[in-house]
Amino acid sequence: MIAIDWGTSSFRAYRLASDGRVLDTRSAPKGILSVQNAQFAAALQAQAGDWIAAGDGPVVMSGMIGSRQGWLEVPYAACPAGLEEIAAGMREVAWSGGTGWIAPGLTCRDKAGVPDVMRGEEVQILGALEQLGSGSHTVCLPGTHSKWVQVVDGRIVQFTTHMTGEAFAVFKTHSLLGRMMKDGANDAGAFADGVRRAADSGGLLHHLFGVRARGLFGELTETAAVSYLSGMLIGHEIQSVHGGRGRVFLLCSAQLADIYGQAFAALGIEVTTLDPDSVTRGLFSLAAYL
Repeated sequence: MIAIDWGTSSFRAYRLASDGRVLDTRSAPKGILSVQNAQFAAALQAQAGDWIAAGDGPVVMSGMIGSRQGWLEVPYAACPAGLEEIAAGMREVAWSGGTGWIAPGLTCRDKAGVPDVMRGEEVQILGALEQLGSGSHTVCLPGTHSKWVQVVDGRIVQFTTHMTGEAFAVFKTHSLLGRMMKDGANDAGAFADGVRRAADSGGLLHHLFGVRARGLFGELTETAAVSYLSGMLIGHEIQSVHGGRGRVFLLCSAQLADIYGQAFAALGIEVTTLDPDSVTRGLFSLAAYL
């Protein structure tokens, strides 16, 4: 089969054997926002057309390709959901070169009734279920929009999204704070201080101005301020969801696992890292269901 993880900025394709083994991989900075005039079929053919022509199939896709800006807006499946509900929500797309399926994504509502959504992360979690095992687990998927997911006996029951990565980029690049910052090597001490600062009273907006004030008083260098801000935002993310209780499973790239691992260590939280390529197993499970 052909497994496609198609996000906003990147495209990843995997050619899988009948037992789920990865035979070949391809990646390109060809996310959905780079596709002009909704020519998604042509973009897919350009990246994996030879696999498709060779008779590999089915083609199963996940991620933002199923969003409103993607190939086909696939309705979200509602939590709680496992493999059966997610597979039932897949939708078929056809083009002159073949046919494929797109996973639906998930939705839930928080305690106040405000909706939340994910696309792609649910398939990553499907692929990590064997590692998680039975019981109740907290899974963190860091990124531009970090996800915190509660998984109970193989089903996603609830999740929350946090714009941590995007907020960091905005404050660093487009705010007054960024004028006192300079890129450099990560300052582990400043990062850990920022993580712990999030547990103090005063709230995020007050803590953010403290980044500038500490710089003015010489308590943060230009490079340390970058690490401090990153730690503070990640710390607030963790405090709002986790509060320092219980093991967290990390599902992300090695680079993000290192950054978040430092944050959890500063708070004394136990962490287990899951396979970052679990999306292939998730897509394989959906194809097997088809």
